[in-house]
Amino acid sequence: MEQTPISDAALRDVRLYRMDTADHACPWGLRAVALLQSQGIAFEDHRLRSPEEVEAFKRTHGVSTTPQVFSGSERIGGYSDLAARLGGRAERADVSYTPVIVVFATAALMALALGVGVRGFMGLAIALLAMLKLMDVPAFAASFLKYDLLSQRWRAWSRLYPGIELLVGLGMLTPPSPFGLDGLVGAVAVLLGGMGMVSVGKAVFIDHLALNCACVGGNTRTPLGVVSFAENLIMTLMGAAMLGMFWG
Repeated sequence: MEQTPISDAALRDVRLYRMDTADHACPWGLRAVALLQSQGIAFEDHRLRSPEEVEAFKRTHGVSTTPQVFSGSERIGGYSDLAARLGGRAERADVSYTPVIVVFATAALMALALGVGVRGFMGLAIALLAMLKLMDVPAFAASFLKYDLLSQRWRAWSRLYPGIELLVGLGMLTPPSPFGLDGLVGAVAVLLGGMGMVSVGKAVFIDHLALNCACVGGNTRTPLGVVSFAENLIMTLMGAAMLGMFWG
């Protein structure tokens, strides 16, 4: 006898698993909570309190994102899947590229006014991006951990990154040095940009994750995507150019 699918109105034993750490409450998890409550559906709210718990949950259930909703033994999916199951339309993510545009436009105008060329422009842009991260390091770290591969293996990296990025920006703003500073700055820039491209590429193009980019801080609505990949690519190319000049 064929089993009758569970109807929208007959969800039973509903369990919601969502990220809710001291530094970050997943907005899509909160949307799932609000949707279930608005429909009068009783559910168990399982909060994943640390990045380690989130990663362990993903491995156990073979999923790449949270939140995840279950009805009995059936996995419904994330917030959008839940909204579709209940016959509604999922809220769209609020996105804004304004922070990125403002940072790079400001850096370009400052470089033009100071007459510091492409190297100065990149130094100013990187320093401004680092400043935004340093304004709220815990929020940046929570956002960065969602997709940065090195941070997921070594959590301290997510808190060290803004300071190292600032040093790279300042290094690019420093006049060429005979003491090997250009080579060091170029090497670190290539390292940061290269790791960033790999992490963003995996998250966006392989895992197809819908995340916000931590490049302009942890509390922004700038989506992780082609722009994020391009920023890391530019940093890599600038670092490679510095290395080429140093060894040339």
